[in-house]
Amino acid sequence: MTAEKGLPVDLRAFHNEVEGHLLAAAARQEAHAAAARFTAGLAWLPETQRGELERQFAEEHLALARASWQRTARRGDELRGEYEAVYRSLRARLLAGLLLGIALVVAADLVVLVSV
Repeated sequence: MTAEKGLPVDLRAFHNEVEGHLLAAAARQEAHAAAARFTAGLAWLPETQRGELERQFAEEHLALARASWQRTARRGDELRGEYEAVYRSLRARLLAGLLLGIALVVAADLVVLVSV
């Protein structure tokens, strides 16, 4: 698949970008809905102040969501690094065990051949 200008399209990157936009749009909608619910009980505030409070509430809600996503992404990167290190260690141990096993089999074969 190619883009309009003939450049190849990385479908995974495209999917991630679309998903990111959809998640951001959903977070904005959620923030505005939460702000509207919050300010609905403040009927005594003038409309302009209620609108400003709703805007500030939505901004704060989005900032908290963004911070949460960033913490989650950072922790995911940390876990990926930890698991990759464990995987490399296990792979090295498996290879060492495999080489040791092969060496023992070869040594046993040589002992049998020499003794015959």
